[in-house]
Order: sequence, then C-alpha cells, then structure tokens
Amino acid sequence: MFHSSGMADSIAKEQTATRVARGIARLFARNDIWCLSEMPLRNGRRADLMGVDPKGRVIIVEIKVQRGDLLGDGKWPDYLDFCDRFYWGVPPELDRSPLAGEGYRPDCCGIIVADGYDGEIVRPAPLHPLAAARRRLEVERLARAALRRATVALDPHCAPWGTPE
Repeated sequence: MFHSSGMADSIAKEQTATRVARGIARLFARNDIWCLSEMPLRNGRRADLMGVDPKGRVIIVEIKVQRGDLLGDGKWPDYLDFCDRFYWGVPPELDRSPLAGEGYRPDCCGIIVADGYDGEIVRPAPLHPLAAARRRLEVERLARAALRRATVALDPHCAPWGTPE
C-alpha cells in the first residue's frame, strides 16, 4: 500500500503518542492515579490525559511527541484552570530543553518521560489547588465520562443517549 510521507509521519506521531499515554497510564496506575484519555474540558479544549489521584486532586497531562508541536502549542495554559497538577508527557527521545524555558512555566508544570512500557516523573508538578467547588465539578465530569465510556463499551446501542462528551 502506498502512503504519502505526510500520512506516514502522522501515523508514526499518533503511534508514539499512544505509547507515551500507555506508559504514563501504567506509571499512574502504580501510584493509584486513574485517568481517561481525550477528556473534553468545558473551555472547548481536550486534555490528552486527565485523572484523579488518591486525594481527589485532578491531574492533566499534555502529550507532545515532536519538537514542532511542543514549540507551536500556545494553548496549553488553557488547561491550568482545570487541574491541581499539570504535566507534560514526552517520549525519551524528545529534546526537553524548551520545557525549562520561562514560556513553559516550570514553576507550575511537571514533566513525565514515557514509552510504551512505563513512565518516569523527571520533574514533579507543583500543586496549585483548585477551589473545592471547581475540583468537585471536574471530578464529577470525569466520573460521568468514564461511566459513559464503560457503558457504551458494554453496549454500543447506548451511545446515542445521554450527554456526549
């Protein structure tokens, strides 16, 4: 089968992002943090991974697998209003030096390096607590999305009902 170079690059990027997400999910699971991928936020953005830790704190991970995507993403601060901790998730081979720059706010953003097997927090994300009412709302939205996905996985006929993500 013939693939254009752009299509092959897009497929490779998607596969790398999937592997990074899996490694982060394994790291989180070992630490009793449970997350969903592609979680829509109320501001129209979509978190690559959004989860809840054992203390009920909300964590968002933005996955970047190419330098150009990392450097060109000016929308990432939009996620900060929806989480207590924010991480960048990157593959081991990605140059992380831009994440040390002031534009990427190292004072509030952690870094997780991950592949398809595991992940490691190389810079912890500082806690920036959400207001209690905001956290409750985000945790409820996350729980409803997880329950809807589980229900539709068991019975696809349920997909048209309720409020889609």
